[in-house]
Amino acid sequence: MTSTSTPHQSCIQACFDCAAACNQCFAACLQEEDVKMMARCIALDVDCAAICSLAANAMARNSEQAQAICALCAKICRACGDECAKHEAQHCKDCAKACYRCADECAAMASH
Repeated sequence: MTSTSTPHQSCIQACFDCAAACNQCFAACLQEEDVKMMARCIALDVDCAAICSLAANAMARNSEQAQAICALCAKICRACGDECAKHEAQHCKDCAKACYRCADECAAMASH
């Protein structure tokens, strides 16, 4: 890996990690016995993965909208983390952890 890093590299990485965790969680939720019980988790996973990818890409290209996108990303990540934290499945616990980390990183980036 090269040593070049963008100004928001840790936030970009948190976003990519969160998007991956949300995609894994959403796929695993679809395999659960009671999929209907997981409906809100699945919906938030999809929204969260999408905004995380958008935020990471916006920061990577130094978009003038990156701060606004990251502010929204933090809000959606927190909502997704809160929902995932309600469930006992390990994929939900892992997703909640990634969401909270990303929410913190994005909130910090948005406040700069």
